[in-house]
Amino acid sequence: MRRYARLVSEIVVVRDGSGPEVLLVHGGAGPRTTWGPVAPLAERWTLAYVHRRGYPPSPPPRERQDFEVDALDLAPLLVGSPHVVAHSYGVLGTLIAAASAPGSVRSLTLIEPPLNYLVPDDPEAARLERLGDTVLAHGIDTAPTQLREFLRLTGAPIGDGPLPKDVVAGVRRAHGGRPTSEARPDLDAIRDAGIPVLVTSGDHTPALERICDALADALNAERGVHPGAGHFVAAAPGFAERLETFLRKNLT
Repeated sequence: MRRYARLVSEIVVVRDGSGPEVLLVHGGAGPRTTWGPVAPLAERWTLAYVHRRGYPPSPPPRERQDFEVDALDLAPLLVGSPHVVAHSYGVLGTLIAAASAPGSVRSLTLIEPPLNYLVPDDPEAARLERLGDTVLAHGIDTAPTQLREFLRLTGAPIGDGPLPKDVVAGVRRAHGGRPTSEARPDLDAIRDAGIPVLVTSGDHTPALERICDALADALNAERGVHPGAGHFVAAAPGFAERLETFLRKNLT
């Protein structure tokens, strides 16, 4: 077992384990929160934990959180044809990078991405998109009811009292980020390349279930639903086993 960090295109990737590489791309929460539950897979796989800009030890973003910049940062990491597993906002940059070099991706596992445009007539998805864009635009100054609704939908550990310090820090870090409503990854390029894809969700928000259904249809993907951990699907019962089954099926 080995663990080491490497700087690539100004971002840091921490690798742990041995075996075929699995590139892990987090969203609004950091790598430890997002991927801690799948850490035991390092016994059989090299887990490459990407630290997106703004998440130490990677540097802060030059201007703002931006999925297009994420895609540029991820592109050099695809040279070795890894499996890629991405969560939430991290899915956006992942899809853009994969569409630009589809032959470099062995497989994709996509967890609850904010691709609300895939269900254009869904009022709940439209509300989720508005909430997300509002929080990105206004940060901690978002109206308290809207902020708490969005945080609950995205799995933040909040109660009725003051927001925890780490949640506040996350909101401040995301403030000013590029709105997810601007993302239009080239899904046709990924589907036409025949990349094996698994789309998973946590069965906690109907709008996200419909978004994931639509994404799976667009990519001819396998579909998995793992309730029990909200938005942090990687922590749900059965997810790690389903992921490993999918990875093993697509080793070549």
